[in-house]
Amino acid sequence: MKKLTIWLLATLAAGALVGCANQKAPAEQAVASAETSLGAIRDMAQKYVPDQLQTIEDQLKAMKDNLANRDYRAVLISAPILTSGIASLKDAAEARKVHAETALAKAKDDWGPLTTEVPKIVGPIRSRVDALARSRHLPKGVTKESLASARSGLDSIRVTWVEAQNAAAMGDFVTAVGKAQELKVDAADIVRSLGVTATESRDRTAGS
Repeated sequence: MKKLTIWLLATLAAGALVGCANQKAPAEQAVASAETSLGAIRDMAQKYVPDQLQTIEDQLKAMKDNLANRDYRAVLISAPILTSGIASLKDAAEARKVHAETALAKAKDDWGPLTTEVPKIVGPIRSRVDALARSRHLPKGVTKESLASARSGLDSIRVTWVEAQNAAAMGDFVTAVGKAQELKVDAADIVRSLGVTATESRDRTAGS
C-alpha cells in the first residue's frame, strides 16, 4: 500500500511537471505577444490616454511576474483579458487622437480672424482707459478704483495675448484660441466696469 501511494504521488508529480512544461511555451508566447502589441501603440496611448495606459502596463507587469514565478496557468488565464485591454486602449487612443486633430484644425482656422479681432477689441479700450487716467474728472459711474482695476486688467490681457501668440507660433492653436477667447471675456468685463459699451468706448476714444 505504501509503495502504491508513493507511486501515485510520483505519477501525479510527473504529470504536473509535464503539464507545467506544456504551459511554459504558450505562456512565454502570450507575454511576448502582449509586449509587442502594447509596444506598437504605447507612444500614442501615452500622449492621448496615459491613465488607461498605466492600467494596462500594470496588468502586463503582473503577467510578467507570474511568468517569472513559473505560474504559467495564471499567465494563460490573464492573457485574454490583457489582449482585450490592449485592443480597447488602442481604440480609445485613436478616438482621442482623431478628436484632438479635429480640434486643432478648427482652432487653426479660428486663429487667423482672432489675430485681427483681438487688437481691434483691446486697442480702443486701452486708449479709453489711458484717456480717463489723464482726465481730471471721471465720468459718472467710473471710480478711481474701477479705473485702477481696468488698468490692471489690461496688463493681464497683454500677458495673455503674448502667451496666445507664443502658443500659435509653436503650433498649439487650441491653447492660442483658448487664451484669445479668455482675454475677450476679460476685455468685456473691463468695458462693463467703466460703465460703457464696447461701441461707446470706441466712439469716445475717437473723440478724445
